[in-house]
Amino acid sequence: MSVKDLVETSISENKIAIFSKSYCPYCKRAKALLTSKFPDVPTKIYELDEIEDGSAIQDYLQEKTGQRTVPNIFINNKHVGGCDAVIGLDNSGKLASLVSA
Repeated sequence: MSVKDLVETSISENKIAIFSKSYCPYCKRAKALLTSKFPDVPTKIYELDEIEDGSAIQDYLQEKTGQRTVPNIFINNKHVGGCDAVIGLDNSGKLASLVSA
């Protein structure tokens, strides 16, 4: 499976797709928020520093979204951004409706 196919399939087949790095504190914060608030929602997490095609995936995500940094988060096929964006959505009360859409 090509990197593009892997990313697109992950986004389309999971309510939440998170492209992360295992050591990143922002990634840890976003993953903790999403997995604790929505434990029953299908979530796919890729740790880009732990998989063979991690840097190629990150390159494709930059092409797709314009965002090179992690976490790079998609909810219901929509790119929402990174940690600050997800926390902002949660603080404004919009995260739950986006996840349940």
